[in-house]
Amino acid sequence: MLKKNIVSLLVVLLLLSSCASRKDLVYYQDIDSVQMNNATYQTLLQPDDLLTIIVRGENPEAVVAFNMPNISYNATDQTGIETQRLFTYLIDNESNINFPVIGKIKLGGLSRVDAEKALVKEISKYVINPKIDLRILNYKITVQGEINKPGTYPITSERVTVTEALSIAGDLTVYGKRNNILLLREENGAKKVVRMDLTKADFINSPYYYLRQNDVIYVEPNKTKINGAAVGPNTGIILSAVSLLVTVIALTIR
Repeated sequence: MLKKNIVSLLVVLLLLSSCASRKDLVYYQDIDSVQMNNATYQTLLQPDDLLTIIVRGENPEAVVAFNMPNISYNATDQTGIETQRLFTYLIDNESNINFPVIGKIKLGGLSRVDAEKALVKEISKYVINPKIDLRILNYKITVQGEINKPGTYPITSERVTVTEALSIAGDLTVYGKRNNILLLREENGAKKVVRMDLTKADFINSPYYYLRQNDVIYVEPNKTKINGAAVGPNTGIILSAVSLLVTVIALTIR
């Protein structure tokens, strides 16, 4: 009887040591007590952004000079079909692009809407009522660590939140530390490190809740995962030792 009790106690202790509490896993735990702000967010253009810019006007011939021709190249497959892609503009380290007719224009640091307005202002010197369609082509975020599908993901819209990025990457594993999410960002040429606690709903009001292009999110493993990684290679030895210990105790107190 005593032997059975000892085995049961060991099993219970093992289960308790592997259990995670609600406070370690649940997001937005205090959301009912948090006052949400209604701040809007706009992505700002920055150096190394790759843009497509299309100019339209009431007279199509008048805007031809402002639209660079598409680039043609041979397809890499065996079809022999010639493929085209849009001409792109790279924002340089001084936040400028070199645009047809008007030359250098500073777009870095502007939102997409403000960048379009800046282009309209310059092009209006040559064209009546121009329309601008500007898109960021290389908007991507990277999610690493205790994530079900870590990787780098292209973002087709111009707004993505931390929680949306984690969802795109399959969400955290049960071993991810939800109270210490690391965000790495380059801002004005300087590296910035930010930590967020997803278990506290007020992170939604953080200025870093909305991600920027090229942001990196890292999810740190919790103690269970770290300890498991250390124990992993020796699991068989540990189980054998525990089994032997139980046998010895049972025989001793028989």
